[in-house]
Amino acid sequence: QVQLVESGGGLVQPGGSLRLSCAASGRFFRINTMGWYRQAPGKERELVATITSFASTTYADAVKGRFSISRDNVKNTVYLQMNSLKPEDTAVYYCSAERVWGSLGASDYWGQGTQVTVSS
Repeated sequence: QVQLVESGGGLVQPGGSLRLSCAASGRFFRINTMGWYRQAPGKERELVATITSFASTTYADAVKGRFSISRDNVKNTVYLQMNSLKPEDTAVYYCSAERVWGSLGASDYWGQGTQVTVSS
């Protein structure tokens, strides 16, 4: 079993910054892709950013130029630096680990979510 533990959410004013972290633990050999998704009230979960084990990144258009995703493969941790935050960034942010390889093959996992609220 693999656990994803997120931290770093909270309340911030518009224009502010937050840094989210997500650490993966358990029995596995490799995680292909780690990423962040978000879900606002009344909306579907959407992609924010992903990063592969080779550091190839993908960003949603809404966050390009403001958010930056990074990864520490030794610590099995993914980070999301969020700058110039807007009220529309308010959502529950979920960490994802895609194609986590263990002794029985590969599976996908989600974190429990962390609330990010952007408000004055």
